[in-house]
Amino acid sequence: MTEPAPLYAELAVATNFSFLRGASRPEELVLAATLLGHHAIGIADRNSLAGVVRAYTAFDHPELAKMPRPKLLVGARLVFSDQTPDILAYPTNRESYGRLCRLLSRGKLRAKKGDCTLTFDDLIEWQEGLLLAVIPPQRIAASKHDPRAQAPLRPFGPPPPHAGEERKSAAADFPPPFTGEVLAKRAEGGPSTKSVLHRLREIAPDRVYLTASMLHHGDDKRRLKRLRGIARECRVKLLAINDVLYHAPERRALADVVACIREHKTLEEAGRLLDANAERHLKPPEEMARLFREAPEAIAETVSFADKIEFSLDQLKYNYPDEPVPKGKSPQRHLEDLTWEGAAARYPTGIPDKVRATLEKELTLIAKLDYAPYFLTVRDIVGFANARKILCQGRGSAANSAVCFALGITGVDPNAIDLLFERFISQERKEPPDIDVDFEHERREEVIQDVYKRYGHEHAAIAATVISYRPRSAIREVGKVFGLTEDVTAALAGSVWGSGGSEYEEREVRQGAFDPENETIARAVTFANALIGFPRHLSQHVGGFVLTRDRLDTIVPIGPAAMKDRYFIEWDKDDIDRLGMMKVDVLALGMLTCIRKAFELIAETGGGRYDLATVPREDPAVYDMLCKADAIGVFQVESRAQMNMLPRLRPRTFYDLVIEVAIVRPGPIQGDMVHPYLRRRGGAEKVVFPSPSPEHGPADELIQVLGKTLGVPLFQEQAMRLAIVAAKFTPEEANGLRRSMATFRNSGTIHQFRRKMIGNMVTRGYAQDFAERCFNQIEGFGTYGFPESHAASFAHLVYISAWIKCHHPAAFACALLNSQPMGFYAPAEIVRDAREHGVEVRAPDVNASGWDNTLERGKDGALVLRLGLRQIGGFRETWATDLAKVRAGGFASIDDVMGRADCRRRR
Repeated sequence: MTEPAPLYAELAVATNFSFLRGASRPEELVLAATLLGHHAIGIADRNSLAGVVRAYTAFDHPELAKMPRPKLLVGARLVFSDQTPDILAYPTNRESYGRLCRLLSRGKLRAKKGDCTLTFDDLIEWQEGLLLAVIPPQRIAASKHDPRAQAPLRPFGPPPPHAGEERKSAAADFPPPFTGEVLAKRAEGGPSTKSVLHRLREIAPDRVYLTASMLHHGDDKRRLKRLRGIARECRVKLLAINDVLYHAPERRALADVVACIREHKTLEEAGRLLDANAERHLKPPEEMARLFREAPEAIAETVSFADKIEFSLDQLKYNYPDEPVPKGKSPQRHLEDLTWEGAAARYPTGIPDKVRATLEKELTLIAKLDYAPYFLTVRDIVGFANARKILCQGRGSAANSAVCFALGITGVDPNAIDLLFERFISQERKEPPDIDVDFEHERREEVIQDVYKRYGHEHAAIAATVISYRPRSAIREVGKVFGLTEDVTAALAGSVWGSGGSEYEEREVRQGAFDPENETIARAVTFANALIGFPRHLSQHVGGFVLTRDRLDTIVPIGPAAMKDRYFIEWDKDDIDRLGMMKVDVLALGMLTCIRKAFELIAETGGGRYDLATVPREDPAVYDMLCKADAIGVFQVESRAQMNMLPRLRPRTFYDLVIEVAIVRPGPIQGDMVHPYLRRRGGAEKVVFPSPSPEHGPADELIQVLGKTLGVPLFQEQAMRLAIVAAKFTPEEANGLRRSMATFRNSGTIHQFRRKMIGNMVTRGYAQDFAERCFNQIEGFGTYGFPESHAASFAHLVYISAWIKCHHPAAFACALLNSQPMGFYAPAEIVRDAREHGVEVRAPDVNASGWDNTLERGKDGALVLRLGLRQIGGFRETWATDLAKVRAGGFASIDDVMGRADCRRRR
């Protein structure tokens, strides 16, 4: 009779979010644990919870749907600054998870960005409810300065013999593995493993464990026997671990590479800083049971350990902060009142029936999903900016919302453009809304600090951005590991075009004048490609705030950003979306600074007062100017590619500008949609709508999807609709496609949908080339997505900046110069363009110029642009201020300037 397979839970797994330590993605580790039949897998990154959501999301993979799932354990490997041995910490319930988050936050907030400084006393304070497993050091009597640790060790050696063959001579061939930091820590004489176990057992007798690993170091059996004795002496239980760094043994080579990057060593210099073999991978339960056959209780205890843990990420119930509302009103009622008041102000002659119906629909759904406080928050943030005359505008998905327009969050009129509200809020998708608001780039920090002041950093922090390896950074760092000189790695990196995430290819090696068959070059390229997409470190999002009613640091660890008084969490946008946490994006946009300054100049010179909502619409003169590609300085359409497109597209309406913004993008270009659209727009090609076979659907099913774009898909929303209408994707599949498009900076999964989408469309009777072009467009969005709603918000600023340039060229040029750096053009080009538009430009003058550029009146009454002292290279603003203070009556000569302004010495 066959014995049942043993149960085993791997409790010490580091992902690549243990930066430059783990060599596998969380998703790869979860998939491997599932295929191996593990009872549970414990994700325990180094002083971090950054990778746990990716592991949690991995169970959505279609390959895992019908397989028994291992239990996902959420924990951290605590690494201490006081030489305490590393300790695995796993919360048993929601309360202890919150304590682990606060413990990690404490360590991060007292350290510089990216570090975490913890002491054993910190753990003692926050240990309640945590299962604690002490990891004894592999060896205590060495340091990274010990010559034995620097002996050469051949990296990428052959894998160990079959697991059934214990190697007697392994001690001589492969000395025990360490990292330099661990060796140095032990040499300084921290607390012993026994003393740590005794102290922990005094306060948590049933929650303390000692771990043991069998990694084929030659003395494994003796070490296991010694650890069993320590466990008995300290009256704690022994746990088997494999101290995993990668999901499969073939990743050992990449683990060596990232270790060298971390330690700033070449492979030849690394010596015993690298592991001796390829054993630190997930192993089958049967193999772990065989390795621990002399201590079977250590295997059984892993299952008992996992079963004690009741916490999972499903238990994180996000609660949005309560927003102040008038007495006697609910948030929903207050939102409704503000919405109808705002709509009445937006439409003084009466709210159009279409808009009224849209508002009623949106407010009903907002009430059903209890999102009213979120909308009130964004409205308050915008109100703060308006009160301080900081120009702002909502964009992205918020442009789909009539409620956002009524509240003054976005300037896109829902009566003027038909957008897909379901992309913003969908009951079926069960994801929170995501409103992006752009503020003037020079004054956004005022808004950010107001948010911190209102909520406190315990309840408000910015989302993270995962900084990942791209081809250039990967080849530079891997090249150093392989001993390539800096000029060689620079040449290899310089041959990569752009900064995307595609692999480094042979042609790029040849462009760098190198032989791709050279062994060292080839290996460096191979491992650089393997490293692409791996996280390098966490940084803060450009402005995505996460706000909570409960303490945010009981949901996710918080750390300091590089900028003073800034804090950010460990999870990025995709992570918080997956957990249903709402985010408010407080973003910066230079053009808003320019527009606000231009509006002020226009008002000061008697040209009238304007704001984003009152600029005259659909002015033919503005479109005439754009059709001539007269667009230097105009938002979004000033690039050479856009200026080449303008005379071809010849925009005459606001929606034409929406298309102009979106068409010069990777999606439409890669999908070969640009030329068909232009031919149809110019009448050179008949407008037709592809249709399925009669038995598979109505011939006009795509008119609703592609009608506005002449039968050619140009926008991200259209790609999603095509998948549903033409390829008959289920809502779940369409949502998966949307997620793939949204995560374009990660290692994409969009290719998984290719066969299904193209196959379904062809089966239903669509032409193969049309189906392929549609999917190629979606892949283009996987590199850079551009939805219609985003294009609409940007088109609004395109028109306003073009209107200012057309009718107030002097104010436009002055505002542009005073808002630098921004845009594509240097100040000299902006000045030249202003002259071509009839603006007289006067040079900086010590008697007339301030720091900023200003407008004056010429003899004929026309506005003249007076260049400011800021346009003088190397001139400082403080010097301009000093000059202004002492120049009453004007300076008579250079000597007068130097004498009165004290300009003799360099300051």
